Amino acid sequence: MPTVASYDEIADWYETVFLAAQRARPTPDGFADRLGIDRNLTELLGVGSGACLEVGCGTGVYADRIRELGWTPVGVDLSVGMLRHAAARLPVARADATQLPVRDASLDAVVAVMVHTDLADYRPVLAEIHRVLRPGGRFVHVGVHPCFCGGFADRTDPDAIVVGPGYLDGSWTTASWTNQGLRDKVGATHMPVAALLNAVLDTGLELRRVSEGGEPTPVVLSLQASKPPLAGLSG
Repeated sequence: MPTVASYDEIADWYETVFLAAQRARPTPDGFADRLGIDRNLTELLGVGSGACLEVGCGTGVYADRIRELGWTPVGVDLSVGMLRHAAARLPVARADATQLPVRDASLDAVVAVMVHTDLADYRPVLAEIHRVLRPGGRFVHVGVHPCFCGGFADRTDPDAIVVGPGYLDGSWTTASWTNQGLRDKVGATHMPVAALLNAVLDTGLELRRVSEGGEPTPVVLSLQASKPPLAGLSG
């Protein structure tokens, strides 16, 4: 999959340049909330305890937010370069997201933050997330908004996003309106919103809430889903 080597190659740039540029534009709610990422993650994950697995943790920039909610963040990623930075922020392991090194039904929470577009196919990853969640466990997806971000969307003017043909194509692309982001460097997979939501439901997870983030045009689409409790049990 192209993203493996690509993220290894850009890991230092991602940590020292890309993230630094985000932090240089602070908001009252902190890093990344211009896009609603922190707000969506906070509202959908909620307060809890125990281990929360972040699939595709990258350099671990969301570990503090997870920790502030009472969870113990742990992360997996395939990129050695990204994990080199993440290791200072949370316990990590190098692993393929389609083969998580976690026992069946052992976690109360799993999150995937801004990662699904980095995967050639999100569906087997969702199946793994379902496998490792305990009955009643919570999954939070925070990702690029399918409707307004992609090779078909020109975001040069954030107040007037131009959306052209190609929304339903669902293909891997490096086409981008900017050379300051990620898509032009590592590419991205686009999933129309129906394909994304159906992929979650097809695993057996139950959709609980959906939210958007970013203004004036949403940049982020997030959801909360849960693994159904065992028959005869609540929670």
